[in-house]
Amino acid sequence: MSPKTHSGETAGNWSAPSPAAPADVIHNIGYRHYDGPRLGRAYARRSLFSQSLRGAYGLGRSAKSKVLPMLLFGVMCLPAGIIVAVAVATNANSLPVEYTRYAIIMQAVIGLFVAAQAPQSVSRDLRFKSVPLYFSRPIETADYVVAKFAALASAIFLLTAIPVVVLYVGALLAKLDFMDQTKEFAQGMVSVALLSVLLAGIGLVIGALTPRRGFGVAAIIAVLTISYGAVSTMQAIAEEQSSTGSIEWIGLFSPITLIDGISAAFLGATSAAPGGYGPDAAVGLVYLLVTAVLVAGSYGLLIRRYRKVGL
Repeated sequence: MSPKTHSGETAGNWSAPSPAAPADVIHNIGYRHYDGPRLGRAYARRSLFSQSLRGAYGLGRSAKSKVLPMLLFGVMCLPAGIIVAVAVATNANSLPVEYTRYAIIMQAVIGLFVAAQAPQSVSRDLRFKSVPLYFSRPIETADYVVAKFAALASAIFLLTAIPVVVLYVGALLAKLDFMDQTKEFAQGMVSVALLSVLLAGIGLVIGALTPRRGFGVAAIIAVLTISYGAVSTMQAIAEEQSSTGSIEWIGLFSPITLIDGISAAFLGATSAAPGGYGPDAAVGLVYLLVTAVLVAGSYGLLIRRYRKVGL
């Protein structure tokens, strides 16, 4: 038998008792409980809208980001200012350009703005994979899409509506008939509002297809330029061949000519189509339907796209 210690263990297996474990300590590292208001989805949606709208004109970003949008904005307003100056100086009886036609004439500048800003609005979130981070907050896919859609449409509306306002102010300074000018001004604002929503939807869908901004820019320019050029060429050919009845139907295949047709059918505008062959009210309803389908389809495609990338 091995000799026992006073604790009952054998002498060969005896070890000193372990020291008592230190008591747990709570360290104050500065975190505090949030007691402020829970602002929720509506606030997040408004914040995203405001950030995206400001970003479309480079506000809150580097000076380099402001150059192109501000330059395009200046180019849009400059002809309107010249028209106003001439109308006031010559006591013109009417403006040389209709309110509804101004955006159609300046469609190339508007297309460049959409091509530059639509991918900027969505491509960085895709490239840096920050979309899931948005959706980890109290914001849904529809909130993100609505905020981006509304922001770009508002940015395009500012680009196209302010020159129309300049024309209106100039018409009043030239002492043209107030009621006539106000009616035509309202028609012009409706026209550019429709154009803004349509181009915003098309631009965002194309921009959201790829995280590479350059590809999105090139694709939007191609879609807007090629569609307008092809439609204008086909309409000119139809006029040369005396097939004037097909001119109004050809106009369904370009966003710019869609809005031009709606303006001609319902807003009293002179169509920019060759020979001025714009759609009548019956065909104008088809133009409205196609425009509504394009806008709703753009929204639906964006929802589907961000449900996938938000996972």
